[in-house]
Amino acid sequence: MGDKVIIELLNVTKQFDDEVIVNSLNLQVFENEFLTLLGPSGCGKTTTLRMIGGFEKANQGEIIIEGKDFSDLPPYARPINTVFQKYALFPHLNVIDNVAFGLKNRSWEYLINFYHLENENKKEVKKKINELIKASALEALSLVNLKGYENRRITQMSGGQQQRVALARAIVNKPKILLLDEPLAALDLKLRQKMQYELKEMQRQLGITFIFVTHDQEEAMTMSDRIAVMDKGIIVQLGTPKAIYNEPVNRYVATFIGESNIIPAVYLKKDLVSFMGVDFECMGYTFKKNEKVDVVIRPEDFDVVDLDKAKLIGKVTSSLFKGVHNELLVDIKGTSLKVNTYENYVVGEDIGLKVDPYEIHIMKVNEYE
Repeated sequence: MGDKVIIELLNVTKQFDDEVIVNSLNLQVFENEFLTLLGPSGCGKTTTLRMIGGFEKANQGEIIIEGKDFSDLPPYARPINTVFQKYALFPHLNVIDNVAFGLKNRSWEYLINFYHLENENKKEVKKKINELIKASALEALSLVNLKGYENRRITQMSGGQQQRVALARAIVNKPKILLLDEPLAALDLKLRQKMQYELKEMQRQLGITFIFVTHDQEEAMTMSDRIAVMDKGIIVQLGTPKAIYNEPVNRYVATFIGESNIIPAVYLKKDLVSFMGVDFECMGYTFKKNEKVDVVIRPEDFDVVDLDKAKLIGKVTSSLFKGVHNELLVDIKGTSLKVNTYENYVVGEDIGLKVDPYEIHIMKVNEYE
């Protein structure tokens, strides 16, 4: 990810009839960045992507690409390609013709400039362009691991292979920005996980900016340089996957990114917070003395200890084996906590817990619902 801003959204608003879908959104996207717009259905992420791509026009605001205002320009005039959830491949064309379709339908002037050719002998130049388009399509297919599939019919390709063809078609003309609207949603779990790593590696090799839309937080965490968590048309939190996971700004983010225990608490004084009737040391927070707050603790951040060393003692009400760990529900004075542990516990057994100060995250109460 570079330091140069390649896309900037300034107070962008989009509404359909009287419903505001995107609300005065501001966002900077950096060159060579993998940015993910993450959120549930209806949060405005796909509408934002479509406005960047030129498929929707903002009611207000500006969309700046490489320092120029592209707000009123159509998709074909933008240095952007898009991969949609529905790949829109042509079943009557083979793989290489699908990939080359965009280049073959470009203007003569565009292709002359794209391949840095001299426009002298038109017959010779046309022959050269056809050769170069084929070479470009083969290169794109190689990048998506489909070398040798160029003559296959689209109807002979699996869902994962069709997705790769759509990606190859999108990158064949080397766009500066690639928009991806939930392109993995139709794939099965194993293939989707494989494609996550392949997409990230492809973005690194190509050195272009990816803007990826998903509602799947695992996808976002796996691939992104930064994540913009969206809800109700605004960006609730923007940051690296690690920062958003470890330091969610509010309940919405804490519950949407991973699993969290959110516990009512009181901030007693600097580096000391009380919840569930026990005082705990904390680190790096400044709230008012005796202010009501919410504490966030991830299930994996509890330490399971002997009862005589525990800060909290509860009773196991549920125990599920998850392969790598056991997922427990623990009742402590009527509050149910989720705890991940490698230890084996059965329902009804007492369990002792403690938590290190740096694993306790504190938020304002009801900062955002």
